[in-house]
Amino acid sequence: MNKRYLAALGLLFFAACTKIDQENPEMASLGQKAVPKESTYFNSEQLGFIDLGNTGAAEISAFDPATQKLFVVNNGTTGGVSNARIDVLDISNPSSPATLTTISILPFGAGVNSVSVKNGMLAAAIESAPAQNPGRVVVFRTDNLEVLSNQEVGALPDMVTFSPDGKYILSANEGEPNGAYTVDPVGSVSIIEVERNFALTTLDFSGFAGQAESLAARGLRIFGKNARFEQDIEPEYIAVSANSKTAWVTLQENNAMARIDLSSKRIEAILPFGFKDYSLAGNEMDLSNADGIKGNFLSWPVYGMYLPDAVAVMPHNGVPFVFTANEGDARDYTGFKEELTIANNTSLLDPIVFPNRDQLVLPAQLGNLKLTKTLGGPDANGAYSKLYSFGARSFSIWNGNTGQQVYDSRNELDRQWVMQANFDDGRSDDKGAEPEGLAIGRVGNKTLLFVALERADAFVIYDVTNPVKPSFRQWIACGDAPEGILFVDAADSPNGKSLVIVSSENDGTVRIYSTDHMVQ
Repeated sequence: MNKRYLAALGLLFFAACTKIDQENPEMASLGQKAVPKESTYFNSEQLGFIDLGNTGAAEISAFDPATQKLFVVNNGTTGGVSNARIDVLDISNPSSPATLTTISILPFGAGVNSVSVKNGMLAAAIESAPAQNPGRVVVFRTDNLEVLSNQEVGALPDMVTFSPDGKYILSANEGEPNGAYTVDPVGSVSIIEVERNFALTTLDFSGFAGQAESLAARGLRIFGKNARFEQDIEPEYIAVSANSKTAWVTLQENNAMARIDLSSKRIEAILPFGFKDYSLAGNEMDLSNADGIKGNFLSWPVYGMYLPDAVAVMPHNGVPFVFTANEGDARDYTGFKEELTIANNTSLLDPIVFPNRDQLVLPAQLGNLKLTKTLGGPDANGAYSKLYSFGARSFSIWNGNTGQQVYDSRNELDRQWVMQANFDDGRSDDKGAEPEGLAIGRVGNKTLLFVALERADAFVIYDVTNPVKPSFRQWIACGDAPEGILFVDAADSPNGKSLVIVSSENDGTVRIYSTDHMVQ
């Protein structure tokens, strides 16, 4: 890892392969029927490439069709000093992106975490120093970069987005604690009403504290050190419905998402995700980095916590389908560390539940797997009766109304990675390919899902025209640790073709791809 790309990568083409089918009872309740497999492929061509610096120099990007500018988050450093800026690129020729100027973030805060564009406006989520202080959402004009609004929001605004109609700007204010875990801000979501002179409302989750027990029974995690309910909630990413009436917010560390009604500015529900059972057929995983076998997919007595990062939503037959990239994230602070490994320590496993614990604790089995201390035990003897690992190594699709899972890619992302030449078995005891970013776009008569895989240095394309029956289409190598993935519709694109823009935080590169629809 940490490699540098000095020139554009060549394109890797792979024919669509047979995926593991996952039947789901939700299909019947939605009145859906299985769609026969089509001989449809998606030809993706890398058009442009630009290197913006070192680690952290290209994280999230946003495109303005009016000015044909791409705005890219840059938190790289020079000589140990933070750049903290937004790079403004000209991509009027997608084959040759060029830097026009930069927007310094230092007058507004310590770092920029996210950007979004709509109707000639650029919104930026900016954290303070320390990050536990309130952050800011600053809105610029995209043409002359004039500041239109500068609002104080919750602590550590991690993601910002416009509603499709442009009337709302929303920020997910993560509210992470400090390293000693002595200061833990409230997690919140801010809603800015553009047409009401950028009027601000910030919502927290204190109203759900009374439901903590019932939500935990369904998979919500509230486990921070001495944290109140509203402090422990950490909003991560936001998606807004096509009609701009509802927002879904991932609560990553809490293993849930929240649904927000935008007209009333009210959090309607917290929808826990539950857990993924790696002992079930189709969920087999390679969970050891010490067995000497790449892609050793086996059933294990382990549960995966979904803990998603990015989220996207699409309507289908009147139902909002919510897509999540199930990255996984552990709380790892000086004052509180939740990670646990059981390597060669049989006393950590209940002998009744795990009669083969002598074998399970070996590094060649589950010994090195990163687990959480916060679930499944410990009992009075310090033993665990259930094991929970970080992330689900998949993307999932959920009914946005009920929170019920409609689809999970199960182990297909890691299986596809094994088929590539660069599979990293060192990730087997961590979170696998680590799905990070999502984008959905319409290409021809198909709806495509693009999933960025941070540890595999790639993104994948799925046909999700029928979201209860996704179909794998292509694996494409990209930059080092893709963080953001952005779809540009052909109608907005500078060259009249739909684009996929991938920004990678480890090598600081932005890569532009053209995706054309082909029916053979």
